[in-house]
Amino acid sequence: MATERVLVPVERSLTLRRTVGYAVESARTAEGSVELHFVVAVTDDERTPGGRESIEAAESLLDRVRAWTDEDLGEERVPVETAVVGTDRYLFSPRDYADRLAEYVREHDVDRVLIDPEYRPGSSAPMLRPLEHRLREHGIAYEEAPVEPRTRRGRLVTPGGASRFVALFALSFGFYLLMGDPTYWFDLVTGATTGLIVAFTLDHVAFSRPPSVRRTPRRALRFAVYVPYLLFEIVKANVAVSLVILRPSMPIQPRLTRVRSAVRGGLPLTTLANSITLTPGTLTVRADDRDLVVHTLITDAREDLFDGGLERAVRFVFYGRSAAGIPSPEERGDTEIIGGNDS
Repeated sequence: MATERVLVPVERSLTLRRTVGYAVESARTAEGSVELHFVVAVTDDERTPGGRESIEAAESLLDRVRAWTDEDLGEERVPVETAVVGTDRYLFSPRDYADRLAEYVREHDVDRVLIDPEYRPGSSAPMLRPLEHRLREHGIAYEEAPVEPRTRRGRLVTPGGASRFVALFALSFGFYLLMGDPTYWFDLVTGATTGLIVAFTLDHVAFSRPPSVRRTPRRALRFAVYVPYLLFEIVKANVAVSLVILRPSMPIQPRLTRVRSAVRGGLPLTTLANSITLTPGTLTVRADDRDLVVHTLITDAREDLFDGGLERAVRFVFYGRSAAGIPSPEERGDTEIIGGNDS
């Protein structure tokens, strides 16, 4: 009887351990011989900044998976293969992941694919359904592992505090008045009520750490200076993109670029990522720790991104004036074009 080969795509998830256990148990109880293939598809190829770290993390995860299979098998023996794929290209969409897994299926004569129900590599949202559809287009048999995550008990939120409550109320109340009329009594009353409701319900989860009484007012003032600069960049980018579109030849050059920014995580990185997206011609498709993956439509937009004007402005808002005087991403060597084609 021929050996049945089963591919199990691997990514960290709450159900990974149980998916591995289900795959091993199915192989042990199968009537014929079964060979298990555990594969990690990495988002970052080895040429991009942080790519080597991603590959090493994938190899470490596969070492853990192999330890789990040895633990579940005991004295029994089932052939197990592990591999990291995607190191030769950038994987972005579920279609990219499915296509790369389909190549592995063909290269290793895999008979079927067993999918972790929470398999979502390189993204924060479940991607099982589009992955299934693409595998079906390739004519690949698949099944979802019938497993559920263990119930986790513990605090879902961090303890609140007076500073968090006051800060959230002020932000909510201020935004409400910005959208309404701060001189109208009804808006003042409804805005205060709305701010209290938001502060009461969300002060435990709105901030990762209590706002600083000393730093927050300074940041608010610097942010007020930043807004006109951002609006200027938006207008400038609108003009540049419009001129390109109005030209009969439409010389656009779509590119997917990676920039390792000089701001890290949380609100600073979110502000930079959203500012880039608000600027026509650029779209942030991924933000992780310090790394940004940005789609640029035209050369000018890409040059502005590499010049780091928005990055320096965001550093000014969160870290002060001295922090804005840093080399650009291009000067630091923290830029990389990782995909795209001329149009």
